[in-house]
Amino acid sequence: MESLQGYFLISTPQMPDPRFQERVVYLCAHTEEGAMGLVVNQPIPDVQIADIMRSAEIPVPQSDLPPVYLGGPVGQNTAFVLYSSDYEAKNQLEVSKTVRLSSDVEILEDIARGTGPVHYVFALGYAGWAPGQLESELTVNGWLTLPGDDDILFRTANDHKWKKAAEKYGIDITVFGDVIGTA
Repeated sequence: MESLQGYFLISTPQMPDPRFQERVVYLCAHTEEGAMGLVVNQPIPDVQIADIMRSAEIPVPQSDLPPVYLGGPVGQNTAFVLYSSDYEAKNQLEVSKTVRLSSDVEILEDIARGTGPVHYVFALGYAGWAPGQLESELTVNGWLTLPGDDDILFRTANDHKWKKAAEKYGIDITVFGDVIGTA
């Protein structure tokens, strides 16, 4: 199977895992050794980037800050920043030509100084799959894979990302997989 790095995994109504219902995962890595991605439409209401900055003794900027997302059920004490390629971090993964991933605290320092990325998603935790696990899940209609889109990733309201990501490719995700007819 070709790498799905830089793709969206959009949960279908048939998703058996309640943690991923109506979720959009942006795949940051996908190799023979497994896959890793971040849920990009599940903000954590009681956690704010400003609080994280204060606890790390980073000055909080006056500008509005985006929400903190629950990136997935694995490693929820680990922070990740998915960001636009206008910014370069020392330690980063190039996910696509326009998107990077890092867990370097320097990004938060640069955001506080106003020199950070123009667009970013800050997440705690990630979604991970062992070798072959994601490929197996893709065979049971729990996920729809579609190319990632920066506009949806960074500039679409969280409560619209799930439907909009599928609609961009002409799919009504709310009825995806329903079978109508007779045999």
